Amino acid sequence: MSKQQKKQKETKKSGGDDSPEGSTDPNAAGQLQKKGEKIKEDIDKLLDEIDDILEENAEEFVKSYVQRGGQ
Repeated sequence: MSKQQKKQKETKKSGGDDSPEGSTDPNAAGQLQKKGEKIKEDIDKLLDEIDDILEENAEEFVKSYVQRGGQ
């Protein structure tokens, strides 16, 4: 993705009063930020779990792939 496309995407995300909470309520902004941080933490935990599983199963996967592929 080019720098220009990224900039346009960021502008669309940050520039607008499309949010139902409104941009003038600091309470809503704080709640939204907390919710975003919670979602980020959950995603990070999920990705860590996936990474751990892949590390554990990588050797087994490679062995089974080589046996099935015959190479």
